Amino acid sequence: MENRSYALMTGVFTIALLVATVLIGLWLNRDKTDFVRYEIVTTQSIPGLNPQATVRYRGLEVGRVDDIVFDPRVTGQILIRMSVDEASPVTTTTFATLGYQGVTGIAFIQLDDDRTGSPRLATKDDQPSRIPLRPGLLDMLEKRGMAILEKTEKITDSLAKMVGPDNQQTIIGAFDSIGKAADAYAAIPQKLEPTIARLPQLTTKLENSLASFDKVAGSADSMIKNYDQLAIRLQSPDGPVERLNGAIGSLQAATSELELETLPHVVQMTDEARLSLRAVRRTANSLSERPQSILFGAPGEAPGPGEPGFVPPTK
Repeated sequence: MENRSYALMTGVFTIALLVATVLIGLWLNRDKTDFVRYEIVTTQSIPGLNPQATVRYRGLEVGRVDDIVFDPRVTGQILIRMSVDEASPVTTTTFATLGYQGVTGIAFIQLDDDRTGSPRLATKDDQPSRIPLRPGLLDMLEKRGMAILEKTEKITDSLAKMVGPDNQQTIIGAFDSIGKAADAYAAIPQKLEPTIARLPQLTTKLENSLASFDKVAGSADSMIKNYDQLAIRLQSPDGPVERLNGAIGSLQAATSELELETLPHVVQMTDEARLSLRAVRRTANSLSERPQSILFGAPGEAPGPGEPGFVPPTK
């Protein structure tokens, strides 16, 4: 009996010790963090997100997902209720996206903010504030993938129309034209071979021409030097130019003297010639009026008053 009672007491003590150890461990490891509740509102699909999923703020774990339910007030809208550390900087500009862990496909809530310094978002346990859910990377890839697929389908349809029966003959004709053009270009080097063979001769002639040009240039330089010497001689004080200038000055002086001495006589002779011409004109007029005056002479002048033969005029 004593052995049995001793064994029973030992078992009870061991069990009590284990229970105490578990309770002490739970007490030491209890979570002392104060949490506040928020809700995420979305109409997007949330594959891989389950209750007790992690909530992170810019990569730091700040809470857990409590529940995922449909919004009773809006059909098709999903509410994600979560508990977040009270010290987390959730503000009025905070938004949520879905993130995925590695290749397991387990989703978590990623909180982020458009800017810093915004006012904190107030919330209550009975009326939690709502945080919008934006499309994540997979959603954006899905949308862009659909757009790329649509464009690929359009390109495929265009290519199918391009290589249709109506355009096949045109494409074949274009390839034939390209082949003929390639053959023509291939024949060009053969036609250019005679010209290429004559290039050395042309180069030699060109070199000879350049040598001739050099000689002509040298002759031109010597001629220019001779012209320069001639110009210097012509412009010297005793040169032909100065002599010519002296002759021109002497000629100008002689011309001035001739004008001073000859012009008055020429003017007088011109006046006398003018008077003679007037007398000749009067004579010609009187002859035309009285041709008989050549035989009988000019008639006498009529007698004036007081002279013999004067007849007074009658009215």
